[in-house]
Amino acid sequence: MEDDLINSTNTDYVMSEIRRRYLKDSTVTIVLVGKCTWARRFIDWEIQSSLRRYSDGSLPNGLIAIQLWTSYKSLPSRLNSNVNSGYSKFYKYPTRHIGLWNMIEWAYNQRGNQHLIKNPIDRFINNRTCS
Repeated sequence: MEDDLINSTNTDYVMSEIRRRYLKDSTVTIVLVGKCTWARRFIDWEIQSSLRRYSDGSLPNGLIAIQLWTSYKSLPSRLNSNVNSGYSKFYKYPTRHIGLWNMIEWAYNQRGNQHLIKNPIDRFINNRTCS
């Protein structure tokens, strides 16, 4: 898949398109944490878009991270800030469907705790180097 799915240098436009095209009516965003997830600009932008409150009154998404392998511990900085604030959680990969269900339910309920959201305007311009 091409890295630049939305061909624009206007990041506010890209953010609105991410919300419109990919997040739509979602209520919870799940970030699957791999080796280089922390370094990808579109991950940062999707997290930022998920945490925004829009003029139509829609609530921000709940946000959780799921570790794909035990060695993958580096979270994107925006996500890490929200784990530290208590708005989000970082989980090990669930072994049962009820575990995933509980994670999603917790994140959905966190939407009422918007005061915990840390969502600075600064965002990645380019991908970061990951080795």
